[in-house]
Amino acid sequence: MQQRVVIIGGGPAGLTAAYLLAKQNIAVTLLEADPVYVGGIARTVTYKGYGFDIGGHRFFSKSKEIEDFWSEILPNDLLERTRSSRIFYKNKFFNYPLNAKEVLTKLGIIQSALCFFSYLCAKIWPVKHPKTFTDWVSNHFGKRLFNIFFKTYTEKVWGMCCNEISADWAAQRIKGLSLWSAMVNALFSQKKTNNKKAKNQGKIIKTLIDSFRYPRRGPGMLWEVCAEKTRQLGGTIQLGCRVTRCVQAGPNVPWQIDYQNQQGKTQTISATHLISSAALRSLVCHYLPDLPTQTIQAAKQLKYRDFLIVALILKDKKQFSDNWIYIHDPTVAVARIQNFKSWSEALVPDQSMCCYGMEYFCFKNDGLWALDDASLIRKAIAECEKIGLAKAADIVDSCVVRQPKAYPVYDETYQQNVSLIRDTLEKTYPSLFLIGRNGMHKYNNQDHAMMTAMLAVKNILAGYRQFDLWQVNQDAEYHESNSSTGLRHVPQKI
Repeated sequence: MQQRVVIIGGGPAGLTAAYLLAKQNIAVTLLEADPVYVGGIARTVTYKGYGFDIGGHRFFSKSKEIEDFWSEILPNDLLERTRSSRIFYKNKFFNYPLNAKEVLTKLGIIQSALCFFSYLCAKIWPVKHPKTFTDWVSNHFGKRLFNIFFKTYTEKVWGMCCNEISADWAAQRIKGLSLWSAMVNALFSQKKTNNKKAKNQGKIIKTLIDSFRYPRRGPGMLWEVCAEKTRQLGGTIQLGCRVTRCVQAGPNVPWQIDYQNQQGKTQTISATHLISSAALRSLVCHYLPDLPTQTIQAAKQLKYRDFLIVALILKDKKQFSDNWIYIHDPTVAVARIQNFKSWSEALVPDQSMCCYGMEYFCFKNDGLWALDDASLIRKAIAECEKIGLAKAADIVDSCVVRQPKAYPVYDETYQQNVSLIRDTLEKTYPSLFLIGRNGMHKYNNQDHAMMTAMLAVKNILAGYRQFDLWQVNQDAEYHESNSSTGLRHVPQKI
């Protein structure tokens, strides 16, 4: 039987898989629900000529395979950018990574000393068997630094107390960034290890990288080109298509995938393999029929954090030159603020202007998501002015973009639920591959999502599961150690 692959979702993972399959002359069709954009959460939205990310997307990876992919897709339009970010805390801005002199000056010697004492206490009397985000971070940084530089921002992002977030979330996102590499280094002027040396030692910490690449017209530019190159290779990319049902009568029987096209007509396509980057909850509860009740109940318990961004177009008064600022202030709801002109000037058509992205994390059923656009814009303007980054009179235009299911939530039950779902799907559907952030319910970086796609393609070409996709970024150091080049290894064969 000739291989034919259908991919659900046109984000970084889905498009990576589609392009690589098309390069191998495998018949591939990608179905994307958005009628306009490819790229998923890595798309670039345009408004009156202004472009902005749905969150900022740095193009940096320890995997040469990923870096080479980006270069192949966009050889002449990847800019080298210097990372610039700050933390806003108690009406003060702190450079991030932290600067020793600045921290001592702004926190004060007494507060800095208390932070170090808190860290020592954590080392002497750590929480045994840490279960929560609070436990894990406090063990590694001390309770006082946790409260200053982790608690407020994290709770804004996830909408829950840090005591309700699982410890493995911290392990995945923060592991490798230790107090000695960041906080104590800043507070006590230890010699900073440069990126080149760290790279040679295989110890690059993504959180602290000094530079990254970025597509000239935003991340969506790269994925739009990827989609077009896939088409040129014979692959099919269909926008505005919502999958409604995926049926496979037996392990060696072709898949039948039903979807509604842009005109609302139901169509069916067959495939030997199905790759899904759709939200795992949606796949199990809505697309796949006749799964065990226990598996469906596990999927229903999976949670997602939704996201919205208020883009403010304003006169450029040079008040904000960072790529982004983390807002550690509980008196405002905004969690992070992007300056898209600092990512690329090509995102701003009038260089006398700039564009801020006021980022809010929420749930669909909460008050923030329910606000109309006009109310959200007023709120964003007021908070931007309160923080001191702009005056309301300088803001000339704005728009709101909402992104449902932006981030899989790591709560205390997600791991057992995902494990149950995974076991069921692998036994029932050997030719189904889950990839990407939402497809696997794993909050991976863009490059990790792409790696899962690359390995899924290798498995399809090999005819068996020679690579375990679930091992990609199982913790923050997976693929990121034991290498003299600092480049990420791919998982070993099972």
